[in-house]
Amino acid sequence: MRPTTRACSAALAFATAVSVAACSRGSTQNGVAGPTASGSGSCPDVVSTSKQAVDAALKVDEAWTGPTSGPKATTGKTIAFVAQTLTNPGVAGVAKGVQEAAAAIGWNARVLDGQGDPANITAAMGQAVALKPAGIVIGGFDPLSVSAQLDQANAANIPLIGWHAVAAPGPSQSPKLFTNVTTQVENVANISAQYMIAKSNGTAGVVVFTDDSIPFAAGKAKMIEAALGACSSVKVLDRQNIPIPDAGTRTPQAFSSLVSSLGDQWTYSVAINDLYFDNAATPLRAAGRQGGGVPYNVGAGDGSEAAFSRIAAKQFQAATVPEPLDEQGWQIVDEFNRAFASAPASGYVARVHITDASNVGNTTSWDPQNGYQSQYHKIWGR
Repeated sequence: MRPTTRACSAALAFATAVSVAACSRGSTQNGVAGPTASGSGSCPDVVSTSKQAVDAALKVDEAWTGPTSGPKATTGKTIAFVAQTLTNPGVAGVAKGVQEAAAAIGWNARVLDGQGDPANITAAMGQAVALKPAGIVIGGFDPLSVSAQLDQANAANIPLIGWHAVAAPGPSQSPKLFTNVTTQVENVANISAQYMIAKSNGTAGVVVFTDDSIPFAAGKAKMIEAALGACSSVKVLDRQNIPIPDAGTRTPQAFSSLVSSLGDQWTYSVAINDLYFDNAATPLRAAGRQGGGVPYNVGAGDGSEAAFSRIAAKQFQAATVPEPLDEQGWQIVDEFNRAFASAPASGYVARVHITDASNVGNTTSWDPQNGYQSQYHKIWGR
């Protein structure tokens, strides 16, 4: 991504510093007044920089920038993947990638579904530890929510690797993770905001959908809001706190209420996960909205198959900032192989990408055609 303006960088730095408190099972917070109705907003420099960044992130051709060397494959390993919930397309997608890569390296991978419920996640993590696997993946939830099970895994010398488990990619000391696989959340938040700023010419009226029960998601939402604040004529109209497991049942009513209360002020939505738009079509159609019109919905993370289909059909989703889920699954297996060989983590972080109608084509996921599978086969000697 190209550099942002000083204002946008400062906004992101402020957002990163904001601590995220534990929240209830969802709420709504009304924002400020509506955006400029038409034409350009009052931040031409930010709009220009945003358009440059978006153009770069839309590119689909890239060379492999990940590892090209590392330990040869160990054999006979079993790893456990503990999922926050397999109804989260991002979690399910990376779990699938882990299973594929485990088969390629000659391991077994067991997936345990926490079903989005804290008690079930704790139970799934406990089950994973009891299996005595070679390694455990913390798939999309806060490791500190299962601190007792983390202590048990650490005591048993079971390496832990996170996927979206903490905010930053790479190794973590507290909680103790061999590494955390994710794109840079700041980049995802920033490019999501820049997309709305660029496409609206600085006039967007935005509703933010998030899950404050997940610190990673709540922090991302705050970063998006701060990045939008770099353009004074862009307005955050409302913030909807809806837990991911409740999204299917609660978002239709939320969309109906927002259309009624915000009217034409509401031109863009951004959500920390594409699944918030899975059930948007019915209430928006009922309100007379068209699939290719406002509000333009932007997913700031994961990139589900359903989101790609909506984007291609121009049906109530304009864009997504997808994770390369399959590639990240392969990376997780490679990181475990490094841990088993007492080698350091690879340090690889995938670049940020945007999918919209201009580049979606016939694809149903963001799977970079950069040869990552053959690269890992070469590293592992398999």
